[in-house]
Amino acid sequence: MRTSSLTLENARAVPATSGSAQHSARQPLRSNFSTSLTLAAMSLGYGVVQLDVTIVNTALNSIGTSLGGGVSELQWVVNAYTIAFAAFILTAGALGDRIGAKRVFTAGFAIFTAASVACALAPGAAILIAARAVQGFGAAILVPNSLALLSHAYPDEKGRGRAVGIWAAGASMALISGPLIGGGLIALVGWRAIFLVNLPIGLVGMWLSWRYASETTRSPQREIDLPGQLAAIAALGCLAGAIIEGGALGWHNPFVIAAFAAAAIVAVLFVLRERRAAQPMLPLSLFSHRLFALTSLVGLFVNIAFYGLIFVFSLYFQRVNGLSPFATGLAFLPMLGLVLPVNLVAARVAERIGAPVTIALGAGLSAIGCLALLGIEPGTSYWEIGTQLAVIGAGLGLLVPPLTSTLLGSVEKKRSGIAAGVLNATRQTGSVLGVALFGSLIGEGDAFMAGAHAALLISACLLLVAGLAVWRGASAKAA
Repeated sequence: MRTSSLTLENARAVPATSGSAQHSARQPLRSNFSTSLTLAAMSLGYGVVQLDVTIVNTALNSIGTSLGGGVSELQWVVNAYTIAFAAFILTAGALGDRIGAKRVFTAGFAIFTAASVACALAPGAAILIAARAVQGFGAAILVPNSLALLSHAYPDEKGRGRAVGIWAAGASMALISGPLIGGGLIALVGWRAIFLVNLPIGLVGMWLSWRYASETTRSPQREIDLPGQLAAIAALGCLAGAIIEGGALGWHNPFVIAAFAAAAIVAVLFVLRERRAAQPMLPLSLFSHRLFALTSLVGLFVNIAFYGLIFVFSLYFQRVNGLSPFATGLAFLPMLGLVLPVNLVAARVAERIGAPVTIALGAGLSAIGCLALLGIEPGTSYWEIGTQLAVIGAGLGLLVPPLTSTLLGSVEKKRSGIAAGVLNATRQTGSVLGVALFGSLIGEGDAFMAGAHAALLISACLLLVAGLAVWRGASAKAA
C-alpha cells in the first residue's frame, strides 16, 4: 500500500511540461502515420479503378468464349463500366461535399468490391454487364472523393502536391500493369480471377480509410442535381447503345434510329436543365473559357482514340493473331509502359516550349503511330507493330500532364475541383464512344481488318484535329 502511495506521489511530482513534451512528440508521429496510411487508402482506391480500365481488355476473348458473347456483348462489358463512371463522377463529388467524403469513399469501395465479386460469379453476359455497371458506379464514387480526402489530409500545398503525385503514379502503374496482370491471372486461373483480385484490395482499402482517414467538413447546402444526373445517364447510354447496336443490327434498324433520336432529345434537355439549375451538375459557364473548352475537346478525342484502339488491338492479338491472354498483356507493355516515364518529363518539356505546343506534339506523335499501323494484316509480326504502339503511348504520356494543367489554369482557382471533374467525365465519355464506335467498325469475321484500319485512320484524324485545335486556340488567345 505504501509503495503505491509513493509511486502516485512521484508521478504527481513529475513536471507537467515533461508529459506534454512526450505527448507532443508522440502526436506528430501518430499524425504522420495516419496521414501516410490515408494516402495508401486513397492510392488503392484510384489504383483499383485504373486497374479495371485495362485489365478487362485482356480477358475479352476469354469472356466471349466462356459466355458466348459476340463483339457487341464485349463492347457492353467494357462500356457498362465506363458509362456509369463517366455519368456519375460529378454527382459523386457533390455527394461527398454534402455528407462527407470519408463515408462516401468507404461506401464506394464497398460497392466496387461487391460488384467485382458479382462480376466474377456472373453466370451469363447480361449479369456480367449489369455488375460492371455497378462497378463503374463505385469507381465514380472513389475517384473524386479520394482527392477530397487527400486534400483534407495534406493541408499544406507542398505536401499535398507530393501526395497527389504518389496517388497519380500508383494509378499509372495500375493502368500499365493491368493487361499483364490480367493475362497472367487468366493463364493460371481463368478470366473470373481478374475480378476477384479486387476483393483483397477492396477490403484493405476500406479498413485503411475507415481507420485512418479523417472526415471532411460537410456542406449540407450543396445540392444534388438529380434531373441533370438522370439526363446524363440516359443521353450517354442511348448514344453508346445506338453506336454499339448499329454495328450489330445495322444502321437502318428502327431500334438504332430511335436510340440516336432519344440521345439527341435527352442531350438537349440536359443542356436546358444545366442552364437553369441553381447548382448544376455540369456548369456550362466553364465552357465560355476558350482553353477550357479546347482542352476538354482534346480529352474527349484522345480517349476515343486511345481506349478504342486498346479494345480493337486486344481482339486483334487474340482472335486474329492467336496470341494467349498473357502474350496479349505483354504486347501492350510498350504502349502503356511509356506513359508513366514520359508523364514525368512532360512538365519540363512544357516549361521549355509551352503547354499548347507540348499537347500538339504529343497528339501528333500518337497520330503518326496510328498512321504507321495502317499496314497491319492478319499474321503481321509483333516486331512490326510494337514500335508504333510505343509511339502512341509516348504521345499520350506527353500530352496528358500539360492538358490537365492548362485546363485547371483556364478557370478560377475556386472552381478547379469541378473543372478537374469535368475533364475526368469528358475523358471517360471519350472512352465510351471509342469502344462503341471502333467495336462497331470491326464487327465479326472478315470485316475485322477493314474496321481496324478505319479505327486507326479515325484515331489519327481525331488526334491531329485535337492537337491543331489547342495550338491554334492558344495562339489566338495570345494574339
